Amino acid sequence: MQEWNPELYRQFEDERTCSAQALLARIPLATADNITDLGCGPGNSTALLVERFTEARVTGVDTLPSMLASARARLLGCEFIEQDMASWRPALAQDIVFANASLQWVGGHLQLLPRLMGQLVAGGVLAVQMPNNREEPSHRAMREVASRAKWRGRIPDAAFSRVGIFSVADYYDLLAPLAAGVDIWQTRYYHVMPSLAAIAEWLRPFLDPLTPAERDSFLDDYLQAIAPAYPLRADGRVLLAFPRLFIVARR
Repeated sequence: MQEWNPELYRQFEDERTCSAQALLARIPLATADNITDLGCGPGNSTALLVERFTEARVTGVDTLPSMLASARARLLGCEFIEQDMASWRPALAQDIVFANASLQWVGGHLQLLPRLMGQLVAGGVLAVQMPNNREEPSHRAMREVASRAKWRGRIPDAAFSRVGIFSVADYYDLLAPLAAGVDIWQTRYYHVMPSLAAIAEWLRPFLDPLTPAERDSFLDDYLQAIAPAYPLRADGRVLLAFPRLFIVARR
C-alpha cells in the first residue's frame, strides 16, 4: 500500500467521508462499548464514530505512521495503533468493526471477513465499504499509461496491488451463514471535481516512485489518456464516477 499523504487525503476529505457517513447510517445499534476503525487513515471516519457513539471506546488501526500521526492530532481521546489489518486481533470482542475504504488493500477476503465477524460480540456489527472502481476509466488509464515503454518498470506492480473485489452475491454467501442479518448494497457516487487535473491529484500517491520531473511528465500522459472519458460539464467542472460496495453484517 502506498504511503498516502494525510494532507493530500484531506484535500478530498468531503468526497472520501460521504461513504463513511452512508455506512455508519446503516449500522443498527443504538449504543456500543468497544469499536475499532480498521484502516482509520487520518481519523475522518473515526471522528464520525466518536460523534455517534459518545460513550464507546473507539480505537483506530492503520499501517501508515503518517496517517496515524494525523489521526492522533485530530482525536486526542482515542487510541490509535499501528498494525497490519490482516493480522489484527483485539484484546476484547468488539461491538463494531468499521472498515471504510481499507479492506481493498488486504487479500484473502474469504478468510478475512469471517475472521472479522469472529471478533464481534453477539449482536455486534461488521461494517465494510470498499471502492469498486478498478475498471473505471480513471484507473484503467493509470495502468495503461504505466505499461507503456516510456514508463514500464518505473512504477512497480505493487502500486496497483488493490485486491479484486468480489460480487455482491459472493460476499452475501460468505457472510450470511455467520450473520443474523446482512445488509449489502452498491452506490455509484459522482464527485464534482474542479478540473481534469483534480482526478490526477486524487490518484497522485501511485506516482511516489517517480522523480518530480517524471511525475509531471507521467501526469501529462495520464491526463491525455483520461480526457475523452471525462469531458468538461456545462460549468467547466468534471464528474468522477466512483462506485462503492457496502456491507453491514450483524453477528
